[in-house]
Amino acid sequence: MGRPPKENSLTPHDVVQAAIACLDREGELALGVNRVARELGVKPPAIYKHLDGNTGLRRAVALEIWRNYLTHCQSQMTDTIEPFALLRIGAQATRNFAQRYPGRYAVMMQYQMRPTDLEEAEIIQNSLHFFQKSLQLYKLSENALIDVMRMVNAAVYGFITREQQELMTLNRSTDQSYEVMLDALIVAIKHIQQNDC
Repeated sequence: MGRPPKENSLTPHDVVQAAIACLDREGELALGVNRVARELGVKPPAIYKHLDGNTGLRRAVALEIWRNYLTHCQSQMTDTIEPFALLRIGAQATRNFAQRYPGRYAVMMQYQMRPTDLEEAEIIQNSLHFFQKSLQLYKLSENALIDVMRMVNAAVYGFITREQQELMTLNRSTDQSYEVMLDALIVAIKHIQQNDC
């Protein structure tokens, strides 16, 4: 008896890993069922057995990237305990991740997580707890913690997005500007801590 067809041994993990490989090589436009099927040497229906078309593929890839990203950030912070040093390390790890994997970063940041979805809610909570632990914001109310997280995410994401689109054209080092932004975020977080009721 010969080997079973590749379609029969294919797993969702195989599909996601092939999609990420395409994404890394060719960018966001490669994230589609037909392209991933060619990468795997199968016909597109073989992928539909595991994921709900392009929407399901994008979701599965985004969640896998989020998990990998959080693991990457946590690994960068193992030897540091000072909260604002951790903020800097996390922000630099995020920028480095985006520079190394621009396609992954785009897919990850463009996917809107839904707290009503159990798998996505788990990632949201892991991200929130990681953020709270790294900045030691245990005493903040839930609303203040969400405000801080949104502010930091918006600043870092906005900076990285403009940088990736080469929209920062003024004669000033983006590295220096990024550091100034992080300094300002630290001041803003301290302000929120002092005013949290």
